[in-house]
Amino acid sequence: MPFMKLRAAFVQDIFNVKTARDFDSLALELFHYQYHNVLIYKQFCDLLSCKPEKITSWKDIPFMPVDFFRSHRISDQENKAALVFSSSGTTDSAISFHEVPFPAIYESSFSKGFQHFYGDIKSYCILALLPSYLERKGSSLVYMADKLIKDSTHPLSGFYLNELEKLYQQLQMLKKQQQKTILLGVTYALLDLAAQYPIDFPELIVMETGGMKGRRKEMIREEVHNQLKNAFRVSSVHSEYGMTELLSQAYSYGDGLYSCPPWMRIVIRETNDPLSLVANGMSGGINVIDLANMHSCAFVAIQDIGRLHNENRFEVLGRFDQAQIRGCNLMVD
Repeated sequence: MPFMKLRAAFVQDIFNVKTARDFDSLALELFHYQYHNVLIYKQFCDLLSCKPEKITSWKDIPFMPVDFFRSHRISDQENKAALVFSSSGTTDSAISFHEVPFPAIYESSFSKGFQHFYGDIKSYCILALLPSYLERKGSSLVYMADKLIKDSTHPLSGFYLNELEKLYQQLQMLKKQQQKTILLGVTYALLDLAAQYPIDFPELIVMETGGMKGRRKEMIREEVHNQLKNAFRVSSVHSEYGMTELLSQAYSYGDGLYSCPPWMRIVIRETNDPLSLVANGMSGGINVIDLANMHSCAFVAIQDIGRLHNENRFEVLGRFDQAQIRGCNLMVD
């Protein structure tokens, strides 16, 4: 069977997942669709001698290495891209590209994901400090932040590019107004703001997206968060976990543990056997099932190392270096 079609209600169903059984059923349906419609994923599965008719559990679904987004076109064959997101390329020479034929699916994913964790966007002022992302094209994070800023409808919501003093003044005003505020920023820019313009704003939600982008020395999470907590007098620093290759995001309220929206699941693979999964509490490579990745690949093996906890919560412990990536690079190059 060369092609399959998804049910018309599939998009609605993924954003209405209520139980693990719901998720498992949708994951299996999406696997069969992508096996027959995403050429590179089919080739990858065939190399592993995966027989789709024998896949009856999500645990048996192969996870495609994230590097394939750098070296191949990962898209179903029936839809043309309306958007193409690209990675920054700061840590590796190659850039990832993610084709998105239906932007409304991405918008639903990040909007409903935000609402799931933080409630109504209209109750917030959104301040985005994302200079390195704004300075290039194709950032999925900028696309998301722009839509959240517009949806918030607050007059002070907006982007700030090399405008730290203005941002500081806005924060002072929002504090005085007792306005619920989220300061979303790339890590190095938040540290710059913290160093130059500290402010006592305990109600502020400081949310870092990770990354020094070569602007500062790398720091462990605890060190970064301590500096930000001291500068803004907040009790915790929130984090957003997303990437070019995914259309959904996980969030942390500041304890180092991320939670996924209902249509996203994290599992951990063995470090030296990428086709085997490990039990909760053990560390290994992070695999992601993102049902919002309907038209690319929903089953992705990430180059991050993590540990899974109860209730689909996980922590990120670091990244694989190239010497550690074994067995997952069939077809890369």
